[in-house]
Amino acid sequence: MEISQLRIALFSGNYNYVRDGANQALNRLVDYLLRQGAQVRVYAPVVENPAFEPTGTLIPIPSMAIPNRKEYRFPLGLSSRARRDLEAFAPNVLHVSSPDITAHRAVSWARGRHLPILASVHTRFETYMRYYGLGFTEPLIEAIMRRFYRRCDAVVAPSESMAEVLRKERMGFDISIWSRGVDRAIFHPARRDPAWRHAFGIADDEVVIGFLGRLVMEKGLDVFSDTMDELRRHGVPHRVLVVGDGPARNWLTNRLPGTAFAGFQSGADLGRAVASMDVLFNPSTTETFGNVTLEAMACGLPVVAAAATGSESLVDDGISGRLITPGAIHQFAQALRAYIEQPELRLRHGQAGEARSRDFDWDKINHTVAETYLRLVRQRQGHG
Repeated sequence: MEISQLRIALFSGNYNYVRDGANQALNRLVDYLLRQGAQVRVYAPVVENPAFEPTGTLIPIPSMAIPNRKEYRFPLGLSSRARRDLEAFAPNVLHVSSPDITAHRAVSWARGRHLPILASVHTRFETYMRYYGLGFTEPLIEAIMRRFYRRCDAVVAPSESMAEVLRKERMGFDISIWSRGVDRAIFHPARRDPAWRHAFGIADDEVVIGFLGRLVMEKGLDVFSDTMDELRRHGVPHRVLVVGDGPARNWLTNRLPGTAFAGFQSGADLGRAVASMDVLFNPSTTETFGNVTLEAMACGLPVVAAAATGSESLVDDGISGRLITPGAIHQFAQALRAYIEQPELRLRHGQAGEARSRDFDWDKINHTVAETYLRLVRQRQGHG
């Protein structure tokens, strides 16, 4: 069987209505598959004004806005229209990308027809509850996720560190890696723009600590701001540049006065913004890969990150950045201070990260997913 013979039904909780690293990866995957001649249909919630145009054919599924986070939608199952479309499409493999109600229904539909099912893990949903005072629900969510992933034939995770977590939590029996790539036409050191920095009042000799990502509390904004406080208390000169937007922007604006907010950036503008930082600080523990870490590395920046899933598989501690115990404010501050005060260390670690980022080519990475589809189809045919 060839890739061109694949007919893939892809289920996503957020394919294009809010931009994030997970749906960027899914859209790139669909683009690659379509270029190889495969047929793909995507089933996901839709909104009137999505963040970007979807790649491929998108079939709407029922959904509702999530309370307190109305920009996100919760899938509510398979409508009769979507089910009819699925039946007519007659996929030979199913791909589910979030453990929601619709994906559960889709998995049951596929199992009833003896179709192979691949699940991809993009976010550590179980950890989100900690940021909303609901940490006690984590074991229940893990149990639901374990049942979901074990009903799939295989699971792909974006990093070896995340795959190890899934194995430890017994989330499946066939777990492999679907890494992430970086667009080197957008992210590279030459994108640095001193004039762009000047527009934010940042002088050439000021060291910029950057934050990149959606402004939500689960990205570790509390740890980020506490660490900036620690640097200020010790009189360590620096500037803070935040690239991204989200519901916690006002909170962060009040928490860190004097911060330069560049807002949401994309494409070449995003590459310019990242390359114009001097060091990236990524305190988040919820990522399964850490696209922002890789993008910063491609721009020649050292990265100070939480030693957690995602960044652990990218940053070589003491070589291309620092991996710090999650939440260890003093240690984060010490690591950042070293880069602020030692420009030669900043340069050396940034160059090492840029060299490492060259290993992440999108087409090569997405080809591994296509090969996994083919393997599951062959296995299913062998059992049939």
